[in-house]
Formats: sequence, structure tokens, C-alpha cells
Amino acid sequence: MKRVLCIVLDSVGCGNAPDAAAYGDAGANTLGHLFARIPGFALPNLARLGLYEILDLPDAAEIHPAASWARLTETSAGKDTTTGHWELMGGGPDEAFATFESFPSGLVAELEKRGGVEFIGNVAASGTEILTRLGEEHLRTGKPILYTSADSVLQIAAHEATFGLERLWRLCETARALLDERGIRIGRVIARPFLGDSAADFKRTGNRHDYSLVPGETVLNRLQAAGVTTIGVGKISDIFAGSGISESYPTNSNADGMAVIDRLWQEQRDEPQFIFANLVDFDSLYGHRRDPEGYAQCLREFDRWLGKFTGLPGDLVILTADHGNDPYHPGTDHTREQVPVLTLGMGRPLENGAFSDVGRWIEERLICP
Repeated sequence: MKRVLCIVLDSVGCGNAPDAAAYGDAGANTLGHLFARIPGFALPNLARLGLYEILDLPDAAEIHPAASWARLTETSAGKDTTTGHWELMGGGPDEAFATFESFPSGLVAELEKRGGVEFIGNVAASGTEILTRLGEEHLRTGKPILYTSADSVLQIAAHEATFGLERLWRLCETARALLDERGIRIGRVIARPFLGDSAADFKRTGNRHDYSLVPGETVLNRLQAAGVTTIGVGKISDIFAGSGISESYPTNSNADGMAVIDRLWQEQRDEPQFIFANLVDFDSLYGHRRDPEGYAQCLREFDRWLGKFTGLPGDLVILTADHGNDPYHPGTDHTREQVPVLTLGMGRPLENGAFSDVGRWIEERLICP
């Protein structure tokens, strides 16, 4: 049976977005800076798929005979997870999602009323910064932390043990419903549970949950309609609000995600299938925290796993990204970049193009005769 696997290496951009300056990201280059500034940094298995060719690195690499590669440029406005993934599946938003420095007082008051809470925060901040600043106050008062970022997100952080995980999730579901009622196009509401007793040891857990806007029709919907089983790994189902997803396997880390991919890929199924996976650690643990050494090590771990990954004749494997998050760039937000796309089994060379090319290739392989 025909199979396609697409893995999104969350935030692994490769610079050169033509409109980067408009986003404050001139010069951002996630992969380029890692290779240029970390001595001895190498990704030999990704190199075999053409990564060094994309980056114009001088290191010689033996290219896999079934590999094809290119650069992709985002055409939708924005540099967030939702926009990137939707566009990869041919459903990029027609207009940019709404962003805020803080949320309107009327909206906050109504959410507090419906959720039976009182918030602290309501500021733009990074996830680690907000816990350092307000985590102890949250523990003292029980008031959840409301915040946002440069992305189109409404985030609520609360202590997993004292506030309660289910309660946090319900509060975020309420926030999503309220935004949709009022026509406020915020891409994602994100539950940010954490643990710890003080600012010195607060740590976000793997039980985050994203509540996304529902996209219009994407390749995922058309695959389902054609009898293809669509399988989301990691936060894929959250990003698409479950639309077009037949099965979902949430994960807590890259290692967990790679183990799930291995297990699913080894299964023998009687129907064509598309496995769509997101590996988020590059972005959430290292890009936003501006940790280049950690980012590089995370890429090395994926590269080692990739070296052991095998497919079957007729399989199509696609590796790409949804945006950049250059750990050397000022600030803590995503960076507007092109992304690499590396494939095994495409059967032809690729030209540089748009994010939406990925969805078109998948649809051609699984639906077209």
C-alpha cells in the first residue's frame, strides 16, 4: 500500500526569506548560524538527503540516490506554527491571525466570569520569563497566568498539581469558544502546565494542549475523503483542530515522537496512509530559549535516529519545517525564514517553491493514479 511520511522539524529554518525584514528578522538563519558558529557541527544523515546542498556548505556529502531537496518560501502572512502547518497542507490563511500585546479588558473579564477565575499577567512574554516573574504569585493566589507573544496565541499557565491539569484544559477550551464567538482570529489557545515549588525550579510539563482555529479544507480532508488514513503525531491534531485527522498520537518529546513514528511505520496496514508528525523540541526547548548548543544537540539526536530509519520501495518520506527560530537572533520569538525540504522516494529533482508544494506532492502520491 502507498505510504507517505512527513516530519516537520519545528522551527528548523534556513534563512533567506525575502520579506524577513518586514518581520524584524533580517539576517535570521537558524541552520546557517548553527553550522557557522558551532565548531565541528555536522548532520551526516541529513547531508545525505541534500541539506548541505541547500545550505551551500563546502563539506562533501555522499547523496542518497533516492534523495531530492529544495528550499520552500512561506506565502501566507505570519511566522507561527499554525500558519506554517496549514500552508504545508495547502490551506494557508487568507489573512494574518490577530496578535496582541495584551488582551482587551472586556474579553478578559468575560473569560474570568465564564471560567470562574481571576487572571494575573495579561502581557506579552516568553514562557520561561513569565514563570520566573509570576509563577510564585500564582502559587500563592491560585490565579492562572494569562499571556501572549509575538505569535497569534492566547496562553494560560497554571501549576499542574495545585491548579489542576483538567481544570486548566477546561479553561482553555472556554477561551477558545469565547474567541470564536467574538470572531477574534487568534490562531491558538495554549494550555501551559508547569511544576515546581519556586522560580528556581519551575519547569513546564509535557501536558500542554493547543486549541486551534479550525482551518478551511486542506489536503488532509481530501485524503480522508479518498480513503487514505491520516495519522497525526505530536501536536498535529491540535494544530488542525482535529480536522482531517483519522488517528492522533500526542507525544511529550522528540524522543517520544520518533518512537511513535517508528512503531507506526513498522505496522502493516491494508489502506494507504499518511503519517504527519511534528517534532517540537527544537522550537520549544531551544529556539525560544535561545540555546544554540541545545538546539544543535537536538538536531544531532534526530540525525542519529534518521540514520537508522528505513522505508520500503514506493514510500515517500518528506522532512521539512514550519518557520525558523534562530537561537542567535535577538528576542525569543520565531523568525521569518525559508525552510528546507528533503525527500526520499520523490523520483525526480525538486525546484525551490512554496510551502504548499508539500501538500501537492502528498496528494499526487496518495490520490492521483
